[in-house]
Parts: sequence; structure tokens; C-alpha cells
Amino acid sequence: MRVAFFSDVHGVPATLKQFFAQADRLGATLLVFMGDALYHGPRNGVPVTYDPKEVAALLNSRKDEILAVKGNCDCDVDQMLLDFPIMSEYSQLMVGDRRFFLTHGHLFHRDYLPPLPKGAVFVQGHTHIPALEELSDGITYLNPGSISLPKGGAPQTFAFFDGENITLRRLEDGCVFLNA
Repeated sequence: MRVAFFSDVHGVPATLKQFFAQADRLGATLLVFMGDALYHGPRNGVPVTYDPKEVAALLNSRKDEILAVKGNCDCDVDQMLLDFPIMSEYSQLMVGDRRFFLTHGHLFHRDYLPPLPKGAVFVQGHTHIPALEELSDGITYLNPGSISLPKGGAPQTFAFFDGENITLRRLEDGCVFLNA
């Protein structure tokens, strides 16, 4: 299974289209969405290309490929527009012998991890800053960054797991930005 992780769309359809194109190019069979789909959030300026209805339609067009968790900007009314569940605060995914714990990052986060076995991958969005690192307790920390509103000087990014390796990739060209 090849998995593409993306986060923090915040109502921007152009970057979502770019992500879908990159995921398809890489042969992703599962798209894991880490939250914040439609609303731009009170701490972000309104994106120039803000169109939450188009983002909902784009996400719905790929609903059978998406596993999603709830972001801090997602709410019940967003779920009314989406044809796949987005209201779970966390989920877990097994790919081969790798366990991925998925959450947006506003409840569990890098500095407040849930109990996880050694070798697990803790995946969060929320900060809009891409990260891929091994923590001291044998847990891999992954943040795919944001495809729409990156912060901290980072480019627009997403993450990819090819069944063996995890990489962070630039949205613009799909090239590896960071690998484990």
C-alpha cells in the first residue's frame, strides 16, 4: 500500500488539485487527510483562492480513497458537506507491520503523545510545519505540513509512505524535501 498524507487544506482548491495530481503520480492507494478541510481558521488570513464548496466537491470526488481525522477548524456543518467521515479525533492505520497513529495535533501532539508501541509512527498536522524525525522512545514523528498555508518558512508539503520509506515532499514538484 502506498499512502499520501496531507493536511490543512483550509478551503483552497488549487493546492488540493495539485496534491491529488502528485498522489496519483506517486501511485498512492490511500489518501490520509489530517484535518482542517474547509474553513480558513481565525488565525489565518482568508486565502486568495478560498472556495470551500469546491474543496468539498473535490474531496468528495475521491471519498473512497480518503481516511480522515478531524482538525480544530472542522465542525459538524463541514461534515454535512463531505461524503466521508471527518469527525474522529484520531484513527490508527496498519500498513504491513507499521502502525500509524493519526490525529490533527490539537489534542495529541509531538509533546503529548498517546501510548504507542516502539516503531509506531505518530502523524499530526495542525502546525503547518513539516517534520520527520525519530523521537528518543523509538517513535517516528511525522507532520506533513500544509498543502495550502505553510508556516515557519516551509514550502507547501505533503508526506508519502511507499510501504517502506517515509518522505516529505514539496507540493510544487513532488520532489523529496526531507526523508527519514
